[in-house]
Amino acid sequence: MTSEEVKINVEKALAEIRPFLESDGGNISLVSIEDDRLVKVQLEGACVGCTVNQMTLKSGVEMTIKKYVPQIEQVVNIER
Repeated sequence: MTSEEVKINVEKALAEIRPFLESDGGNISLVSIEDDRLVKVQLEGACVGCTVNQMTLKSGVEMTIKKYVPQIEQVVNIER
C-alpha cells in the first residue's frame, strides 16, 4: 500500500468513526501519518475532556483504522 493509499484509507476509517463521536459532541481529525505505521490524530470537542477518550482511541479509533490499514501499528492522540 502506497503512502497515498494509507492516507486515503485512514481518512475512510475516520469517516466511519466520526458520526459516533459527533453524536456525543466530539470529533476527530488526522494530524499526520509517520512511516506509514504511526497515525497521529486530534480528538476534538467533548472528546477532549472525556474520561474514556483513551479507551475510545484504542478500542474504537485504532481498531477501525487497523481494519482499513493493517500495517498501522499505533494511533496516538495529539493534544494542542
